[in-house]
Amino acid sequence: MMTTPHSPKKSLFSRLWHDRAGNFGMVTAIILPVAAATAGVALDLNKMIQVRAALQESADSAVLSAANALARNDAMSDEEVLDFARKFMKAQFANVVAGEGSDESDEEVEEDPLAGAVGNVERDLGPSGKSVEVTLSPEYTMPTNGMTGLLGWDEVTISVTATAQSTPESGAAVSMYLVLDRSGSMSFTTDTVDTSVTSCVNYSASNWAYKDLGTRDKNYIKPTKPCYVKKIQALKTASAIMMNELVTADPEADLIRVGAVSYNDSTQSPSGMAWGVTTASNYITALPSVPTGGTNASGGMKVAYDALTKGNETEKSAHAAKRNSGFSRYIVLMTDGEMTGNSATWNPTIDGQVLDYCTLAKNDGIQVFTVAFMAPARGKALLSACATSDDHYYEPQKMSDLVDAFGEIGKAAAMASTRLTN
Repeated sequence: MMTTPHSPKKSLFSRLWHDRAGNFGMVTAIILPVAAATAGVALDLNKMIQVRAALQESADSAVLSAANALARNDAMSDEEVLDFARKFMKAQFANVVAGEGSDESDEEVEEDPLAGAVGNVERDLGPSGKSVEVTLSPEYTMPTNGMTGLLGWDEVTISVTATAQSTPESGAAVSMYLVLDRSGSMSFTTDTVDTSVTSCVNYSASNWAYKDLGTRDKNYIKPTKPCYVKKIQALKTASAIMMNELVTADPEADLIRVGAVSYNDSTQSPSGMAWGVTTASNYITALPSVPTGGTNASGGMKVAYDALTKGNETEKSAHAAKRNSGFSRYIVLMTDGEMTGNSATWNPTIDGQVLDYCTLAKNDGIQVFTVAFMAPARGKALLSACATSDDHYYEPQKMSDLVDAFGEIGKAAAMASTRLTN
């Protein structure tokens, strides 16, 4: 028999629903906590994703730094390495931890939630004995909000694992030679204003012939305003940016060796190869503020090639003494002109000599970076042909572009072999 809406046997829920005496409040009291808890879970899930990403990123950075530190200082104990990694991770993760548990005591807030992170250190993975691996598995307990707490979940534990290897012998060690133009045209101005002085002599191709005239002579070049940065100043600034990249990659100066040589129509005495960047940096800083002479890079390229070629055991022995069983070799050739020798006209014979040394270097496995700074067409063509590849060639037209180019070369040379493996 069917039950009608007025039947005494109708369901409890039906009677409750049709009873207007306070039943809406009862239904609301049942549904509202469920809705609130659902909203709370959604908020906490979003927060968990953010916290986990931050924890993974912090752990990745920590093991990378720890692996690098251990590869450079194998006297560190396993616990020292892991303590280094945990402290690094804590610092990276601090912005996420900040603000958590605001109702807790100061002592609880200051407690390091990552101090118990489990870790492991493996050494001597490579033939040189400097290849290492560092693993860290941190956990972080995230308190949930009050709405999620309605379901009985007051907190949730988030865990990640990060592993990094450092293998200097696979390419982090570097030998680099800079071949830099200090010809007369490097005294010419860029389009960047030198704000350190109010006025100066602004040299250019149109007035360079009068550079040696005195104040009483006709065509004497008077100081003018504003003062523009000379190309040689731009080169020194750009070189400093490159050196900073190398120092950042090798603060202990036991992975990177740098040499420098300058040229005009003749080759100047080089700085020679040395550990770190100090010797080469001092050499570049000492280049004349008003360079003179023509342009011939062939002698500079010969100096660089002879220093880095595989047939020269000097570099191999120097790196072996630092336990660097392998190293990358780089030449950086920079000019702002075309090859003229001691004349004012282009000399194709010199072009051929420079290109021959570029070819020898590339065939020997040396990477050749070239920078044609505000150079004419023939200068660009030569340096483009000299470069190892298109992405090893730069032709900056202003100071800021030159700085960027040298910075990119420095980063490419300093790229460490440390890598994440998780």
